[in-house]
Amino acid sequence: MKPQPHFTLAATTLDAPNPHELAQFYQGLLGWPVRKEEPGWVEIAAPDGSAALSFQTEPLFTRPRWPSTRSEQQMMMHLDIEVNDLSSAVEHARALGATVADFQPQADVRVLHDPAGHPFCLFERTNPST
Repeated sequence: MKPQPHFTLAATTLDAPNPHELAQFYQGLLGWPVRKEEPGWVEIAAPDGSAALSFQTEPLFTRPRWPSTRSEQQMMMHLDIEVNDLSSAVEHARALGATVADFQPQADVRVLHDPAGHPFCLFERTNPST
């Protein structure tokens, strides 16, 4: 029997009309440096290399709708970002260009939209051991 190949998730890639602007937003939010940049593509990564986000040009990009509706582009995925102070993290994200979503499904999580419209969640871990 052939051994299973090794897989490593290298990055999550977000489509955007302007990947350089979206990368700049997430750089400011996460404090991660650019690892690779070329026309139509930017990758930022955690300093320890444990995670990365990539951004690529999508000329036909349509802002996702959250919460979802049948008649508009649905959210396909979202980022969950742990913070140590939820209210100050929301203000920091807003100062960088994020908007707070109208619908907030949980009291201890804040749903925001990045400048391209991708929803993302900020949360404080309530049980640090998990």
